[in-house]
Amino acid sequence: MKVKLLLACVIFGVCSVLAHAQQTKTISGIITDTGGVPLPGAEIKVIDKDIFDVTDFDGNFSLEGVEEGDSFRVTFLGFKAQNVQVTSNNEYNISLEEDAGQLDEVVVVGYGTQKKRDLTGAIVSVDSEEIEKTPTSNVMQSLQGKVSGVQIVSAGSPGDSPTVRIRGLGTYQDATNVLYVVDGTLYDNIDFLNTKDIKSINILKDASSSAIYGVRAANGVVIIETKSGKKNQKPQIEYDGYTGIQRAQNVLKMANAEQFTTMAYESGSAPDVQFVLNAMERYGRSRINPNVPAINTDWYEEVLRDGIIQNHSIGITGGADKVTYSLGANYFGQEGILDMKNEYERFNLRSKIDVDVTDRFKAGVNTVFSNATKYAPENAAWFKSYFAVPILPVLDPTNTDAQPIPYANAQNLGYRGTQNPFTDLTFNENRLKIRKILASVYFQYEVIPELLDFKTTYSHNYSALEERYVDLPYTLGNNVERRSSIRRVNNTFSNQYWDNILTYQNEFGDHDLTVMAGASYRDEANNGFAATGTDIAGIKLESSWYLDFADNESFNNNVSEIGRRYYGISYFGRIAYNFDDKYLLYGTFRADGSSKFTKDPWGYFPSVGAGWVISEENFMEDNGVVDFLKLRASWGKLGNDNVAASDGSNTISVITAAIDDQPVSGITSTSVFSNNTWEIIEEKNFGINVEALDNRLSIDADYYIRDTKDAILPVFIPIINRSVNQNSGVIRNEGLELAVNWNQSVNDDFSYRIGANFTTINNEALEIANESGYIDSGSAEFRQRTQEGGPLFAFYGYERTGVYQNQAQVDADPIAVNNGLVPGDLIFKDQNGDGVIDDADRVILGSFLPDFTFGGNIGFNYKNWDFSTSFYGQVGNEILNRKRGEIIFTNDTNMDADLAINRWHGEGTSNTYPSSAGLRKVWNQKLSDFWVEEGDFFRIQNIQFGYTIESPSLPQTRLYFTAERPFTFFDYNGFDPEVSNGVDRQTYPIPSVYTIGLNIKI
Repeated sequence: MKVKLLLACVIFGVCSVLAHAQQTKTISGIITDTGGVPLPGAEIKVIDKDIFDVTDFDGNFSLEGVEEGDSFRVTFLGFKAQNVQVTSNNEYNISLEEDAGQLDEVVVVGYGTQKKRDLTGAIVSVDSEEIEKTPTSNVMQSLQGKVSGVQIVSAGSPGDSPTVRIRGLGTYQDATNVLYVVDGTLYDNIDFLNTKDIKSINILKDASSSAIYGVRAANGVVIIETKSGKKNQKPQIEYDGYTGIQRAQNVLKMANAEQFTTMAYESGSAPDVQFVLNAMERYGRSRINPNVPAINTDWYEEVLRDGIIQNHSIGITGGADKVTYSLGANYFGQEGILDMKNEYERFNLRSKIDVDVTDRFKAGVNTVFSNATKYAPENAAWFKSYFAVPILPVLDPTNTDAQPIPYANAQNLGYRGTQNPFTDLTFNENRLKIRKILASVYFQYEVIPELLDFKTTYSHNYSALEERYVDLPYTLGNNVERRSSIRRVNNTFSNQYWDNILTYQNEFGDHDLTVMAGASYRDEANNGFAATGTDIAGIKLESSWYLDFADNESFNNNVSEIGRRYYGISYFGRIAYNFDDKYLLYGTFRADGSSKFTKDPWGYFPSVGAGWVISEENFMEDNGVVDFLKLRASWGKLGNDNVAASDGSNTISVITAAIDDQPVSGITSTSVFSNNTWEIIEEKNFGINVEALDNRLSIDADYYIRDTKDAILPVFIPIINRSVNQNSGVIRNEGLELAVNWNQSVNDDFSYRIGANFTTINNEALEIANESGYIDSGSAEFRQRTQEGGPLFAFYGYERTGVYQNQAQVDADPIAVNNGLVPGDLIFKDQNGDGVIDDADRVILGSFLPDFTFGGNIGFNYKNWDFSTSFYGQVGNEILNRKRGEIIFTNDTNMDADLAINRWHGEGTSNTYPSSAGLRKVWNQKLSDFWVEEGDFFRIQNIQFGYTIESPSLPQTRLYFTAERPFTFFDYNGFDPEVSNGVDRQTYPIPSVYTIGLNIKI
């Protein structure tokens, strides 16, 4: 009986298996968008079964072993997910709709990813389409005006990186040292990246989001994900290239020969008048006005040129069942607009390969080789071009003492300086070779499939910077002779990181939990060697531009070498919890150890965030307006070691004192040590995210308070007469950030988008723990002051109330009488009313940090045409026009046309500008708001037209035209109101760029 029963069970089991086998089948299909365009890389997974596939280049997929009644889910980034039930059909053609809200988009965060809808911190994402619109050598330039809370200050010189400030100026030491994380590897600079290689950029703005990166993240984090291949994707080859010109915009107008001559005669200076007469005698008189010299040189026109810019990239991406790859090469070339050997070239090779070694074990390697050559400008040429008098020519054939080129020398007219900028342009060459090898490798193992994951990553970035500065010999006559010299500088940087991450992720019921723990080790080292030699043998040959050809005796005291090495080790963890897609909790903790701090090498930095998705509540269901509404708040602490390491010095001084009326000399020794501890950044952030009107409208807003406590400031120690870095202050940055975007597809042929962002910035030193309550910086003539209640590095001087118009006004003012003033001199405000203008009357004149910035964009797509434009601006920042103010050091130079035209030259002619004679007086040369100008501006940032050719006989081809910075509107008397530190002395102008481009996908 038992045998029969057993046999029956076996037969029943076999029949069940056979029946089940008969019910399974293989299905296939194609995934497209609503326009019928295939979507390669879309994921298809059978729900509750380990059956999945990824579409190939043509959108095809295949699933084996499915049963009727099963459901599979189709997902693709940027599109709404779709569930499909398996029926008797074997072919499925599925069309996905675009998801304007992007709420299920996965965002790269520190050491992991999160869904955008689950974020509790202030994180902003920018996709590759926006990044690629800007023709630039540096990726960060493409973000200008696109992200609230991020200030990008452009750099004009080829190869230079823009200044990046995230949420203001948080530290006195180096507030622009943003941390860049590229595919998990940490960098201080990303000048090696090609914009075409980037998939997305995520900016972590608040402390809660950044805290997982610890000490490196104090000034904000920019996470960059490069493009990867997709599984089962046919090789896709893409070429993208553009070429164009750069042109100086808003060229500063200088006084011409007639205006300059008028100013000289009005100055009351007999030598200035004589210099003009000397120019007439040497070069002749103008035929139009015989009282003016014949020469009328526009020096900016002479030193400026149009520069070529070009970029060419080719990339190959693809993948098989277990391998994905992305390979690329890029060439970028840019000429400067300064007419000398001023250019930048960069050649990049990159590879990114990921391999599924087994079902649970993955490995990958990411490498970049970058080789760049930069010829830096001789920036003194900008300074000389501003000051060079217009009555001097570039070339002077009568200057027979000038060799090898007869350049004109202003000294031959009686002026003190040579003034001619062409000696700097012609006889200087500054070459920098920049080589970088950047590599990372990871191994990842699923300890418990789909639950527990371990990943170890090692990365090493090695950079070598070889600098060569050559001064060629020349003579200009009048005892002006320069010897040849060469300076060689070699710097190497070797930064190594080793990260180990264990991640647990599980979804059970209404709960979604992610727990991560990790450890990180860093080793950062650099070595620098420099030497200078003079009198180079065979200087006319570049083959002689080495130290071996210099005079051996010239090396005395001109050779130096330094080396630095810092270590750090960190332990960190994170918990992210989501209940019912409504209630979000997020917390991190990091312990950082740094060799920079000998007093207390360890710092402990927690953060916490919470979010409430109100739109998931029952009372918000089917409201017809709001699709998604989330409130969030976060708090966090960060440590900052982007400061000078604790160090010290011994100072020995010889002191002479009188003992019994006899001078006696002795030695005193003073030891100074900056035994600092961590700067602590503590930040509170409150935000709201809204998606409304069928996800067409999105609103993101944040309010933050960011305090830097125990800020390391230079404190002056009178007994040793020097400043020492000490933890001695509190700095606050506070502001509001708002971004609003509208996206709408009107029909299959037409869609459009409109966006705007706005940021307020309030920077303040809350506390300065020294006797004075302030710290001075800058020079004595151009003072900047950081004082309690004011911004960092504020301009500090006198406030004008007008210009003395007549003698009666002068006689009625005791201040004017006591200082020997005359009509045409400035009137300064007596702040304390004591009848004297002195240091007590100086006040804060403004900050180079704007009160607010704003940006926006408009774009549309019509059939195969696309158009976009963006704008950017800022309000409330001040600029110290130091080049104009340096008349304090020399009076016999030119001046800008604004000064010449608007000068006071009689009663009622100006109540703002002094007279020509007044410009030469010490009284009017004091730092005041006459030299500090408003830096407000509005700019059309980018305009792009494009057309895509789609033909069965041709690869997909797009032609496009781009105008970058075509129009900038401002009142500042300079080329451009973008000045990184607010002090305009010899700033390289920021050009407009016009390019045409071609993109081909095969």
